[in-house]
Amino acid sequence: MSGRLKAAILVVSDTASQDPSTDRVVGTLTNVFTTEGPNNWDQPITKIVPDDVLQIQRAVCDWADGPNSVNLILISGGTGFAVKDNTPEAVSPLLHRHAPGLVHGMIAASLSVTPFAMMARPVAGTRNKSLVITLPGSPKGAKENLEAVIKLLPHACTQAAGADSRAQHAGGIKKLEAEAGVRSDSQHSHSHHHHHHHDHSHGHGHGHVVPRAHTSPSERRSNDPAAGANRRYRESPYPMLSVDEALKIISAQTPDPETVEAPVDINLVGYVIAEDVYAAEAVPAYLASIVDGYAVIAPESPEGQSTKGIFPVASITHANEGGTLAPLEPGTIARITTGAPLPPNANAVVMVEDTLLASSTPDGKEEATIEILTGDIKPNENVRQPGSDVKLGSKILQRGDLITPVGGEIGLLAATGTKTVKVFKKPTVGVLSTGDELVEHNDPRQLQGGQIRDSNRPSILSCLKSWGIPAVDLGIARDTPAGELERSLRDALRGVGNASTSVDVIITTGGVSMGELDLLKPTLERSLGGTIHFGRVSMKPGKPTTFATVPFKPSSSEGQQERNSRLIFSLPGNPASALVTLNLFVLPSLHKLMGLGQKQAALGLAPSLGLPLVSVALSHPFPVDPKRTEYHRAIVTASRKDGGLYATSTGAEGVGQRSSRVGSLASANALLVLQPGKGSVAQGTLVQALMMGPVVQDE
Repeated sequence: MSGRLKAAILVVSDTASQDPSTDRVVGTLTNVFTTEGPNNWDQPITKIVPDDVLQIQRAVCDWADGPNSVNLILISGGTGFAVKDNTPEAVSPLLHRHAPGLVHGMIAASLSVTPFAMMARPVAGTRNKSLVITLPGSPKGAKENLEAVIKLLPHACTQAAGADSRAQHAGGIKKLEAEAGVRSDSQHSHSHHHHHHHDHSHGHGHGHVVPRAHTSPSERRSNDPAAGANRRYRESPYPMLSVDEALKIISAQTPDPETVEAPVDINLVGYVIAEDVYAAEAVPAYLASIVDGYAVIAPESPEGQSTKGIFPVASITHANEGGTLAPLEPGTIARITTGAPLPPNANAVVMVEDTLLASSTPDGKEEATIEILTGDIKPNENVRQPGSDVKLGSKILQRGDLITPVGGEIGLLAATGTKTVKVFKKPTVGVLSTGDELVEHNDPRQLQGGQIRDSNRPSILSCLKSWGIPAVDLGIARDTPAGELERSLRDALRGVGNASTSVDVIITTGGVSMGELDLLKPTLERSLGGTIHFGRVSMKPGKPTTFATVPFKPSSSEGQQERNSRLIFSLPGNPASALVTLNLFVLPSLHKLMGLGQKQAALGLAPSLGLPLVSVALSHPFPVDPKRTEYHRAIVTASRKDGGLYATSTGAEGVGQRSSRVGSLASANALLVLQPGKGSVAQGTLVQALMMGPVVQDE
């Protein structure tokens, strides 16, 4: 295999897909690789498809997914404003990371040729280790766009493939430019020193000076409730993280699971096995019949006594019979039921269908003699050997196995006489709502002023119950700087007040924005000495989601198994935001705490935690946010016709979903992952969906 990079060219054209001889793009782009990068690129592979979203997506996935992926995928055509131009809508959902710099570079190059370059809608980014770039459909436009960026593509592709970025950049930007054969213009040199620090000390021209941060980096970053208005932040001081970055931080801060010993009973459902389990008893423990019939002594050789004939019934053996069985004497048989042990000396069972009643006892209630109609019964026929299902001492469950409600795991433990097992302790979660405006959902009084009923707490507690997680209702904490929020959090950690037991994780809703009564962040940092690991996430809904850890010193009675810190998930107050972020961020952490993913980790694989991810086709166009990834509440249905999965929004078709809209999750079973972009994602586009519940079957 050569050390050169692999490229693929996809032409999107109804005409060329019917008559490939009409295409001029492949030859033009291939010549660009030959002239501009002969030492960097292998001969490109090519394909032509019509203006069809699914065929475009299949081609990209074929080239980008799997062990034989290519480094660069160029897609020419379908990037304009015509009705059938769907290439950007097909490609955008497939990208894991967008590359707007390449897009700007191509548009800038084309604008130097024609103002109509503004009419293009290019997309660029990476999928797995492949760089994907869309180009115009005309050979001339495709050539201009590719030539604008081709010198930089080897560097981009090797980085996307996993090259050591630190080593590549060791010589500085000038070395990289020299290696690529490009140079920077002086007016662009400032861009390499942009670290996104904004100085607001110059005044704003609107009658006031924009406030600056009055705390040093060593001080707390959240608003101080005791400070005056001029010392409050006007924008969040917390950097905006991607969802993936936030999930990595949560995983790193989530402790490893604790091990406890538990009895084998139905309460084990939902627990994860912490140590391999070996069979304490064989199954079956004895030679057992697999049919209703008669235990016999079958001859070991042809010269032995035949099983055919009339035999006296010496005994009756039931599956539930206990005690010692009398040995079977030669020339006699024993009536036996399915699952019952064979009496000593017996080595086979004749099915009842192969017998006739010869005579009864004098009272007519029992069989006296039975005629066996066949002489072909062999030893071990119709019997289970001891340990044939489970051998004594064999491994029956291993570390990382989940005890499911199906019953198979508990049944196996019970059948082998296992009394107790080591499992990972389930975390206990406390749920707290914050806000002066909240009233209990079941308060009989009429709402007044700005009051709202607390729907977040019941929703989150219901979700935790469905996950099998022990939960504690911590009630409502008021927005008072006097310390009610701090007391509620401390009580939850200590297991007093509303908390019946100390909690491992606290989930709060509300109080994470920038208002003077949003006290959650300053309470965590200033009052509890906690660390806020992130305070903003680039997502919709749920941007102000906050994750923190708080040091916790257990009392001596709680033993040494208690962790030294507790996790705090502070979710937004809007109902949809709270439930979306609960599923997206809290569930993976709870899964790690309860030991899920241990089996993959032992194999060196990344643990699969949180909601399961599937690909679904959109049943109608979905609007997208221009800047943030949206987790759109939807109903995923399985088609009886083609077996495909299709997603429908729980909001009005073509209209976005407000984060305060409670009903958007009422019937939703999935969160669609819609990448940022312009306009809408077209009907039929494949997108990723996080499944919150079972798939709905269509009518």
